[in-house]
Amino acid sequence: MSLRKFITSGIQDVLDSKLGGLSGNKQQQQQQSNNSSSSLNSNHQPPQQDYNMNPGGYPNQPYGNAGYRGMPPQQPGYGNAGYDPYGQGQAPYPGSGGGGQPPYPGGNQGGYPGQGGAGYPQPPQYGFAGNQQGGDYPPQQPGYPQQHHNQQPSYPPQQSYQQGGPQGGFFPNQGYGQPVMIGTPSLFPVPGFNANADAEVLRKAMKGLGCNNSKVISVLCQRTNGQRQEISKAFKVMYGKDLIKELKGELHGDFEDLILALMDAPAIYDAKQLYKAMDGLGTKESVLIEIMTSRTNAQIQQVRDAYKMLYKKDLERDLIGETSGHFKRLLVSLCAGGRDESNQTDPLRANQDARRLYQAGEKRLGTDESTFNAILASQNFNQLRMVFEEYQKVSNHSIEKAIEAEFSGDVRDGLLAVIAVVRNRPAYFAKLLHDSMKGLGTRDNDLIRLCVTRAEYDMADIRNMFQSLYRTSLENMIKGDCSGAYKEGLIALVNGNRG
Repeated sequence: MSLRKFITSGIQDVLDSKLGGLSGNKQQQQQQSNNSSSSLNSNHQPPQQDYNMNPGGYPNQPYGNAGYRGMPPQQPGYGNAGYDPYGQGQAPYPGSGGGGQPPYPGGNQGGYPGQGGAGYPQPPQYGFAGNQQGGDYPPQQPGYPQQHHNQQPSYPPQQSYQQGGPQGGFFPNQGYGQPVMIGTPSLFPVPGFNANADAEVLRKAMKGLGCNNSKVISVLCQRTNGQRQEISKAFKVMYGKDLIKELKGELHGDFEDLILALMDAPAIYDAKQLYKAMDGLGTKESVLIEIMTSRTNAQIQQVRDAYKMLYKKDLERDLIGETSGHFKRLLVSLCAGGRDESNQTDPLRANQDARRLYQAGEKRLGTDESTFNAILASQNFNQLRMVFEEYQKVSNHSIEKAIEAEFSGDVRDGLLAVIAVVRNRPAYFAKLLHDSMKGLGTRDNDLIRLCVTRAEYDMADIRNMFQSLYRTSLENMIKGDCSGAYKEGLIALVNGNRG
């Protein structure tokens, strides 16, 4: 063999060796690929990944309620042991009187005009929302505007006002998840409202000698509480003066009391009224009953927060210290703000509760007051109306007659007030207004409180009910008992700003 052939043969052997190795690798890889494909086709699933090595992704989670890996487990629902009166699949609040949001109610609710605007006209708000981000105050009630510790609480958020409802109704207390509990107010937010222009009118009314009370009435008695708060702020910005201090210096007597009451946010005003009713010797139980029986859960919570902010005291403790016996227990139950505010009814339960009330009262020697307290202070209004109807069937007389026979004193008055509010709220307030003016003299503090607190909630309904019950108009009765600017201011609130 020549040298040339030897070299050529050696090169060929080397090439065959290398190419044969590569060919073998390809065959091995092809076999593995075929095996993997066969495995995928037989199981219809991709090969399992190692979720324990997951940098940058969601950490491993156990299978949740839906069986989906990677989702955190569902949290248990809140409220009524999982019962959902709102039909949303999960109980409505961890503390609010209505709909799917952490409660309150820290919340305005209406209330006042809110559920919840400043003041009761809740969020959703009556007013005081406390520290919604944590701290000493409970979470915000749905619908109520959030407030900070340095802000005045207020019930009604202007943005929560619903207009164009039934019969043109306006519901400042209607908030997310909350039922509309009140009817037609007399005061509505003024279209085209201009806080600077109103502040200028007030400045001119108080400039110089004397005060033009008619101008003050035309502004402050024709605006909602939220708009009054804006006017107060604009006045300070424009003139460097505090509007409330200016009003105190210019106004006098009952008219001054009326205007200053209008300038407080609703929750603040209610807190002041409760404190005044308990301050000094004796307690004015009628004021405690009126406020505690007629406010929503959110409004009650905001009043508690406002009370603590103003007086550094706990409202519940003061109520306990100023009252006693079963009346005290009723007020404590109402102060907790835990009434069911859904619209759900259960006829069977209503019949059972009516029989329980009958057995706890007339059917036995003595009275089991706790049964009356438990039912009347906790159930929603629709359910209680059904209970009252069932009680009539069981006993052949009204629940009111039973309470008058079985109870006495303040607890009787408190329970009757609860029933009156449940049955017909406008009639309840119409009677209070009539009582404040009947006989010799006028209970001006009561008259002012009723006109101020109801103007943004249901004053139009109260006005109509008053006419029906007493065969005279509320306006005429005010004219017969009051005079001057005080009379004109009250009438402006009663008649409202829509003619």
